[in-house]
Amino acid sequence: MATYSPTSPYFTTESYGRYLDVINYRSFTKRDDDISYQIEKAYAYRPQILAHDLYGDAKLWWVFAARNPDRLKDPIFDFVDGLVIRVPYKQTLVDELGL
Repeated sequence: MATYSPTSPYFTTESYGRYLDVINYRSFTKRDDDISYQIEKAYAYRPQILAHDLYGDAKLWWVFAARNPDRLKDPIFDFVDGLVIRVPYKQTLVDELGL
């Protein structure tokens, strides 16, 4: 069984030998004061770039999908220019994900 880091989207996903189960995103508090962010053209289809710019870690791309499951069914191809998503503050991730 593999062990994944807290920044991995697979951290809380079960594994069976060499195989992973359906992804189970790690949870964190959805706060009412999370930032409302309109995806810019430079970040379209590239959530890892936005994660790097906001959090200093491209591996946190999955946070956007976990925070916006109603808007981002596919975390890459639904990440389009003009879409408004909720973005957690970096301190929320530090506190709850142990970064």
